[in-house]
Amino acid sequence: MTDPEFFNARGPLALAAIGEMTGATLPPGSAGLVVRGAKPLDIAGPDDIAFYEDEAYADALASCDAVACFVSQKLAGSVPKHIVPLITPKPYVAFVQVARALFPDDLRPLSIVGTRGVDPEASVHEDARLEDGVVVDPGAVIGPDAEIGAGTIVCANVVIGPNVRIGRDCSIGPGASITHALIGDRVIIHAGVRIGQDGFGYIPGRRHLKVPQLGRVIIQDDVEIGAGTTVDRGGGRDTVIGEDSKIDNLVQIAHNVSIGRHCIIAGHVGLSGSVTLGDGVMLGGKVGIADHRSIGDRAQLIALSGVMHDVPAGERWGGAPAKPLREYFREQVALQRLAARPGKGKETKDRG
Repeated sequence: MTDPEFFNARGPLALAAIGEMTGATLPPGSAGLVVRGAKPLDIAGPDDIAFYEDEAYADALASCDAVACFVSQKLAGSVPKHIVPLITPKPYVAFVQVARALFPDDLRPLSIVGTRGVDPEASVHEDARLEDGVVVDPGAVIGPDAEIGAGTIVCANVVIGPNVRIGRDCSIGPGASITHALIGDRVIIHAGVRIGQDGFGYIPGRRHLKVPQLGRVIIQDDVEIGAGTTVDRGGGRDTVIGEDSKIDNLVQIAHNVSIGRHCIIAGHVGLSGSVTLGDGVMLGGKVGIADHRSIGDRAQLIALSGVMHDVPAGERWGGAPAKPLREYFREQVALQRLAARPGKGKETKDRG
């Protein structure tokens, strides 16, 4: 539930404003009604807005108490009379737009203690350069010659190394560490993220010889990186994350990896050294990709895929080792049929 102890709505919002914001069509006489929250059908109350786009939730809609509900034209007749139907071709997208407007402070990490400016208990090196409007929480450490742009929030116990560059309107969550990195604008880095540590490079032998990691991490505008994710700096070239890419919690990004623009990477993914992802790539949870592999633009890998070969642009692969999805599914069906056949021993016994 949306507990007011943790989430403070910037409401109320009139349905007229919601219609203008989302392009949804309102029935006559409903423009003055207001909403203060956004919740799913089964828990929405008389101050909330909800959405309905799947007939599997018809029972939840029938018992819903929301004041209004986004719904497609096709399903509008299912909305109970006490709920205002807001007609839109994409109900969930409209619902998210309203939720973002009601709860803008919950889209990125904010100061834990409501700091304004630099807290006296933060440690900011005298040679660091912070633009006006930067917030630095207690316990944060900012090294020499680091640069941070206006509107950026540095939460408690963050460590920012020497010469790091962070753009404007970024959020660096509690306990994150950043070294050897250049970061663009509006980047969100959640709690416990590690950026810029050296990559895993050794020459095997009786005593393994460590390889110096002399590259950087480049993170472009509008990237979001989930809690506990690690991004190693490059070994010789840079590790790069392209603009608007979204990375879930607990992802490992090794040295020299290049991630394109607008990619989505789910939790527990592991990208080995020098992997290249094109633009718009989508990786399901626990995908693992071997070193030096290339994944083409808009390719998709389903959860638990183990990738040992390059994946062409636009294709969907799955399995371990991964292969085109149709081929993988055919193999799974064949295995199921084989497993369902009576065993040879049972057949012999039956004949006897």
